[in-house]
Amino acid sequence: MVIHAQFLKEGQLAAGTCEIVTLDRDSSQPRRTIARQTARCACRKGQIAGTTRARPACVDARIIKTKQWCDMLPCLEGEGCDLLINRSGWTCTQPGGRIKTTTVS
Repeated sequence: MVIHAQFLKEGQLAAGTCEIVTLDRDSSQPRRTIARQTARCACRKGQIAGTTRARPACVDARIIKTKQWCDMLPCLEGEGCDLLINRSGWTCTQPGGRIKTTTVS
């Protein structure tokens, strides 16, 4: 068995990985939390930063270009994904009916 070690400089990401850089939450409105997240990704050719299972991930660039957000599996396991009418994002519906809305900017 051969193990390949990839040595990275400090602050450098491995190809195909992402990390959360900032996460801001605003809970000032009742029953509503607004979260803004910024991620840094080192994606391979043909990929672009996206979201898989509610975490930043490298996804097929075609998904982003065509705004077929649910194709990148952005919701957690067991949640349903639906595109927003204007394709500006998606909703994740939990089995209990709670809905999380994500918009892309």
